Amino acid sequence: MRVLMSLFLVLAGALLVSCDGRTAADRAAEAGILIMGNSSEPKGLDSQLVTGVLESNIIRSLFEGLCTEHPSKDGVALPGAAERWEANDDFSVWTFHLRPEGVWSDGVPVTAGDFLFSYERILTASLGSDYAEMLFYIKGAEEFYKRETDDFSTVGVKALDDYTLEITLRGSLPFLPEITKHYTWYPVPRHVVLEYSDGKIDVPFSGWTQPGNLVCNGPFLLKSWRINDHIEVVKNPRYWDAETVQLNGIRFVPVINSYTEARMFFDGLLHITYTLPPELIPFANEHHPEETRGELYLGTRFVRFNVTRPPLDNPKVRRALALTIDRNSLIDNVLQGGQMPAYGMVPPFGDYETEHAVDFDPAEARRLLAEAGFADPSEFPRIKLLTADRDVSKRMAEAYQGMWKEHLGISIDIEQKEWTSYQNAMTKLEYDLVDGGWIGDYLDPTTFLDMWIGGGGNNRTGWASKEFEAALRQSEHVRDPAARLEVLQKAERILMSELPALPIYWYTTNYLIDRRVKGWSPLLLNNHPYKWVSFQTAAE
Repeated sequence: MRVLMSLFLVLAGALLVSCDGRTAADRAAEAGILIMGNSSEPKGLDSQLVTGVLESNIIRSLFEGLCTEHPSKDGVALPGAAERWEANDDFSVWTFHLRPEGVWSDGVPVTAGDFLFSYERILTASLGSDYAEMLFYIKGAEEFYKRETDDFSTVGVKALDDYTLEITLRGSLPFLPEITKHYTWYPVPRHVVLEYSDGKIDVPFSGWTQPGNLVCNGPFLLKSWRINDHIEVVKNPRYWDAETVQLNGIRFVPVINSYTEARMFFDGLLHITYTLPPELIPFANEHHPEETRGELYLGTRFVRFNVTRPPLDNPKVRRALALTIDRNSLIDNVLQGGQMPAYGMVPPFGDYETEHAVDFDPAEARRLLAEAGFADPSEFPRIKLLTADRDVSKRMAEAYQGMWKEHLGISIDIEQKEWTSYQNAMTKLEYDLVDGGWIGDYLDPTTFLDMWIGGGGNNRTGWASKEFEAALRQSEHVRDPAARLEVLQKAERILMSELPALPIYWYTTNYLIDRRVKGWSPLLLNNHPYKWVSFQTAAE
């Protein structure tokens, strides 16, 4: 009944017209302000402490890495804080030349020293970054993070001068410029971070990212942050490429309920939605085809297992749960967004071929559960499935719950938490099962594999495998592209044989976008560079 009522309100909202014929979105467009739905309240704006897509959407407007995204082409790195770069013959040493005109928003120059400070900060374990392993490709970075040494000079980063940064890797990495687009590689302002942390490098959430304090190097500045209302950024006049930036600002609105978000769009309160609820996809395609997008999105939805808790410490139990998810039924009846059933952790793209590691096989699942000691389903302990407090997440959890009951005869409870509490519970392993997902950080299979290293901040399962990690390290020393992918396939087979997480589907992104918005092209990672976005004028 709640879903039907929400659907009715959305459709009714589509018919509303303001008295003067101009909506909030109309007025914002005239002022050059883009209004975006952004799912939930962000955990924070410190690029070295957050892990989510919704945080990334905001941070990418404020900060810029060595390289930045192309507005319409996947896998193309454009100059950002670095105006050019080159590598040695085996791509193990890279040199980035920073642009002399690059400054922080307070006018202080952005230098190679800022990057050294930023890399030392995120690799300082006491800071508590969940994403530090993104920099483990750097020689000595992992050892420094694990406190095997406290000498940062052993890490392969050097400032050859104020505007020349040299990065030495532990292996060959031809796609390093792609990785530097990710916010974990962004610089943070040393002079401001230390000011708000009493000169210490490892103080988390010290206040330097609050309005009035935050100093950045991207195309926009932080104007205001009203909790559970909006975050607004405005054009940065000191940005090195300010002439390209057409928007005067962006307003990010945290709308948890996707039906409410759709209604806001149809009522003229948003220009772009974060998502589109499944039931509205057919309606939107029929009645608003020019404003409805359904695009490939490089990501995998999965359910994590806390492998430190019985009975989920048993691989047979984990596989039994995996084999009783009818992925096609879930997509056809719940999601309805053109997703693909996931039979592995890495989505198939480029030349990478994902093997069929899991499928729908209830009979085999029941056999495995019996072998694990639960021939009588009533003896299976009552466990919980944790999910975020979003409407579609709740419906998916209910679908899993029903399938496990139908095919295995076991009962699993559902627990919902708001976004930050949900993230914290995963990090602390305070769950049995947890619904989650992963969007690629760059266009390479390792973005879906590196996260499962033992103790990694984004692993969050308690699982570790030396054999798996050895395969990943081996891939860094294989120069032939085809042979390298074979090594990565070996790593994925190890991962899927033990199943610390069960893959559900490979993502698409379904959303609504105002037809006046220009420069918003389909991208596999959905990381749209705002500096190229604008509104169509009346003359156009």
